[in-house]
Amino acid sequence: MKKIIHTEKAPKAVGPYSQAVENNGMLFISGQVPVNPQTGTIAEDITAQTQQVMENIKAIIEEAGYSMKNIVKCTCLLDDMDNFKAMNEVYATYFPTEPPARAAFGVVKLPLGVKVEIEAIAMK
Repeated sequence: MKKIIHTEKAPKAVGPYSQAVENNGMLFISGQVPVNPQTGTIAEDITAQTQQVMENIKAIIEEAGYSMKNIVKCTCLLDDMDNFKAMNEVYATYFPTEPPARAAFGVVKLPLGVKVEIEAIAMK
């Protein structure tokens, strides 16, 4: 049975989608952008933006009763592949052992003019 997951500790959806949807022990987290949910602000640099995105994902994961260790797949979208190394350094700190499968893509433009967006899938 499909269950919608929402937390005030992550940014509100800016369109017709849910922060996450759980179904049959799987959690699908919508692409998260680096909006600080308390202030609504967006940091300038890729390092701070990636950290905020990962904190938003972590908040949603925990709200659903999962942990970061439950993430099995991520998709990272970057507006500039020159930011890949800096994004990767921050991303790696959230998965110190047994990181999930992942794809990373360079895209033309991301919502709100951000530098990075990451979506995730977790399983119990």
